[in-house]
Amino acid sequence: MPNCGCETETMSHQILQYALSGLSTGAIYSLIGIGFAIIYNSTGIINFAQGEFVMLGGMMTYFFLSLLRLPMLAAMCLSILLTTAVGVVFERLAIRPLRNANPLSLVIITIGGSILIRGIAMLQFGKDTHSIPAFSSNEPLVIADATILPQNLWILGITFLIIAANRYFFYHTINGKAMRACSHNRRAASLVGIGVKRMVLISFAISSALGSIAGIITAPLTMTSYDVGIMLGLKGFCAAIIGGMSSGVGTVFGGLLLGIFESLGAGLISSGYKDAIAFIILLLILFIRPQGLFRKAETERV
Repeated sequence: MPNCGCETETMSHQILQYALSGLSTGAIYSLIGIGFAIIYNSTGIINFAQGEFVMLGGMMTYFFLSLLRLPMLAAMCLSILLTTAVGVVFERLAIRPLRNANPLSLVIITIGGSILIRGIAMLQFGKDTHSIPAFSSNEPLVIADATILPQNLWILGITFLIIAANRYFFYHTINGKAMRACSHNRRAASLVGIGVKRMVLISFAISSALGSIAGIITAPLTMTSYDVGIMLGLKGFCAAIIGGMSSGVGTVFGGLLLGIFESLGAGLISSGYKDAIAFIILLLILFIRPQGLFRKAETERV
């Protein structure tokens, strides 16, 4: 009996440890998923180049830190600005000229854009895996017998700060309300004088900036390379699907749930199933509840 109690206590500590790790991973998925949702609600397409914005954020930060020797904050800000510029150019050159194309053609264009951006990144930065310094100490913190790195707290704090700013933008600014109007009815928004094209451009700028930030804050933990955007983008897409393609609370909870389940599955079952778990959850959601788990609770789309 004492052994049984000890095993139970150990198991509970392990579950807490996996859950804490999953929260920070899920926060990254939430950021990426919100980027997917913003573009989907503005254009009606799934931007599969979103993962490449994540990659660019991490790789450009590494480039500015290691080769140009810029300070950390300057390297991060410059990376976000340049990645946002890439998103704007992508919308102007690839999406806007084909605005009357069917959604499938636009999705194929985004996949082609993803391959192009990844190929250019490989030529510019090489195939090596890189890491950037943590934002603060690497000394683990103990929380209820579980440990968590300070970088995980940075990830959680920055993510929720951005989510709060995102909500403020969409509900309390003119451009944010205009984007919400476009998401509900683009034709009606155009008739009342809202520049739909400009709103689509802003949505790509916001989405690419969010992806860049996600890439920067996760690079100290998972490192970065030219091809990291593939899997991160797909998992962010899973988070958006779970949240019902909402850029609000639904996708946030979707990303957090996905991160926790992924971490628990990798820890309690096998790390070999880590990536498969996300896609199993995605398939279950699409079969059982294709509108997403939180669609009713999140009735307004952005």
